[in-house]
Amino acid sequence: MFGSIKTKLRAWGLALRARDQVTFDDEGITRTPRDGLVEHVGWDELLRVDIATTNEGPWVDDVFWLLSAGDHGCAVPSEAEGMGELLLRLQELPRFDNEAVIRAMGCTDNELFPVWSRAKSEHRGASSKSNRD
Repeated sequence: MFGSIKTKLRAWGLALRARDQVTFDDEGITRTPRDGLVEHVGWDELLRVDIATTNEGPWVDDVFWLLSAGDHGCAVPSEAEGMGELLLRLQELPRFDNEAVIRAMGCTDNELFPVWSRAKSEHRGASSKSNRD
């Protein structure tokens, strides 16, 4: 019995050490998952930030940050190494909805919480004329 528990704890410890990693710089955000497949979103192409929650917690990560840039993006688990630092940077985005973050962190269901989106006037190539149409 105790051998089985020790095996599970050892596997859990290895899984925690091998968790996803997220980094960012002035150019953008990069997620490196355990499988090594890299995802990247540039700050200038970031269109939306959402939080997806699942009903699978608390023993597995059940909160994911979805960073969308049109046809690609990053899905960052909340327990990814570097997520705390990234959250501080995301909170600098204009109109970032901290209230939605708080609601998401308390959710135990399958839900999607929009926390930021780029204003139409901030999209690349947008002109003030197109905003008047």
